[in-house]
Amino acid sequence: MKKEKGIQNSRSTFAVLFYLNTSKVKKSGKCPVMGRITVDGKSTAFSTGLELRPEEWNAKEGAATGNMTEAKEVNGRIARCRSDLMKHYDILLENKSYVTAETLKNALQGFTLKQNTLMQEMAALVEEKRLSLGIAITASTYRKYITIHKHLKGFLYHKYEVSDILFGQVDFAFLEAFNYYLKVCLQLSACTVNNYMKIFHSLIMRAMNKGLVFQDPFFEYEYEQVTVRRKWLSVDEIKAMMKSELKNPTEIFVRDMFIFSTFTGISYADLENLTYDNIGRQEDGTLCVTLNRQKTGSLAFIPLTDIPLRIMKKYKDTPFAGTGGKVFKMCTLTNADILLKKIAKKAGIDKRLTYHMSRHSFATLCLSMGVPIETVSKMLGHQSIDTTRIYAKITRTKLNEDTRNFFKKWPVDKRFFIWYHGENAKKEKEHEGLTAQLLHRRGAQPLRARRQGSARRARTRDILPRYAAHVRRPRAAEL
Repeated sequence: MKKEKGIQNSRSTFAVLFYLNTSKVKKSGKCPVMGRITVDGKSTAFSTGLELRPEEWNAKEGAATGNMTEAKEVNGRIARCRSDLMKHYDILLENKSYVTAETLKNALQGFTLKQNTLMQEMAALVEEKRLSLGIAITASTYRKYITIHKHLKGFLYHKYEVSDILFGQVDFAFLEAFNYYLKVCLQLSACTVNNYMKIFHSLIMRAMNKGLVFQDPFFEYEYEQVTVRRKWLSVDEIKAMMKSELKNPTEIFVRDMFIFSTFTGISYADLENLTYDNIGRQEDGTLCVTLNRQKTGSLAFIPLTDIPLRIMKKYKDTPFAGTGGKVFKMCTLTNADILLKKIAKKAGIDKRLTYHMSRHSFATLCLSMGVPIETVSKMLGHQSIDTTRIYAKITRTKLNEDTRNFFKKWPVDKRFFIWYHGENAKKEKEHEGLTAQLLHRRGAQPLRARRQGSARRARTRDILPRYAAHVRRPRAAEL
């Protein structure tokens, strides 16, 4: 494994030195005995609480001189102090904690901080995300953190039969076991497992920044390659949805919001926070939406066409109008997805409809109609055009699918594909009939006759080449 900048080695350069601080002489003529801890070139000093006269100290040995009881006592305490420091050093390394001269000093003096556990740090991360809910993250993202907290707790009981472990005990083997638990035991999809492992990786990086661990167990971890299959609605399906007869006002509103996003590409989270301040008139007179996406923070620029404008006008000054400058008063995404499945059934759409499909449909339809990919990327607010290229692949797939469906509609007439005509066709049929007759007779002969070579077989070998010579098959260039 490569050595990374800022990451401590498994064994540090560690040294302890004891010395007499002669700059501080007390009235008794004694000086304090000090200790110096050095880890990776950084040092800190501490007092041993011992005092000696300069003549009673051997600077070279770092110990008291003489055979007096006092000297033996001092040397004994120095030895215990050195031994305690070595024990603390080994414990910190075993727990994969970040070892510094200061942490060793605190450990020696009994002020060592309690080792943070994995679940403690996970709970702290979940709390941080809760506080940033609606500001930096969406409700759906926050639910992912809650879910992985639950799965991590279940994994510890399943694998180790414990409720918590020291954070330093998380290694590559732990990651592999956790991945297996999510994929096999919980039967989660590869895409979902990848998302949870990425969140767990963010927890590891957070711990490294806090100095709780000094090695990243994800260094050699490889995420499973997943082919993302985006789903979208065709033009006919969108029309069917717009024409669907709905009576419930909430269902009608959810349907209209889906159509609004289909013609703008605005995600549900951004639609919740859409305000009239985000809408402005351009130099050419067209109205456009300009906003920073909540998910990525990137800028999105979307022209408002006729249908979105009509929907905005429809719900202005209604119970579904937003407050505080917001355009719409949205329901929760969960309820919206539930209603969308009912709406899809009423519209005759045989797809598992989710609200995010509106955004996929917008991108796919724009690209299929020839809108440049750079323009679509700007409207969607993608940070990278590579993300938009996913929809370009979908468009090519859709083109191939439509082409195949087009040709499937045409019945196959075998007579259309006859490549021979006239006399040749007649001879070909005669040839096929004679061949079948002779081969049938040949197959009916006894084994002994076939071994000896009968006259009938000889005649067959003579007749077939001569007869076939009259039938000329066309060359490839003639077809």
